[in-house]
Amino acid sequence: MRHESTYTLGNGFQEVIYQRCLAIELTKAGITYLREQEQTIFYAGIAVGTRRADFVIDNRLIIELKALINLEDVHLAQAKNYTVAYDYPAGLLINFGGQSLQYKLVFNPKYYFNINSAHSKIQ
Repeated sequence: MRHESTYTLGNGFQEVIYQRCLAIELTKAGITYLREQEQTIFYAGIAVGTRRADFVIDNRLIIELKALINLEDVHLAQAKNYTVAYDYPAGLLINFGGQSLQYKLVFNPKYYFNINSAHSKIQ
């Protein structure tokens, strides 16, 4: 078995492998995170289920990882829904499965609207 500290992964691995690698990199960078944090999903004030985010960074950013050939709109909608459900300002969707790395930054409209409203009042 070969062990190299500089080895990087390409595409073709399962999502959990990329999750473990990202956890290593976040730890090395000194970034605070939670992995697989469970969140209750509510509808009309009633709990209807739970969801686990791949990563929650510093209690303000959701990271959702994928290992797919290509990201589709449904994956982007999923990342946005998690960002809103967890009530964080932003989310990051990262796909390691394509020929090249794909990523999308998504925003919680609740926070985006507030930022624009505050900004427009300043002007």
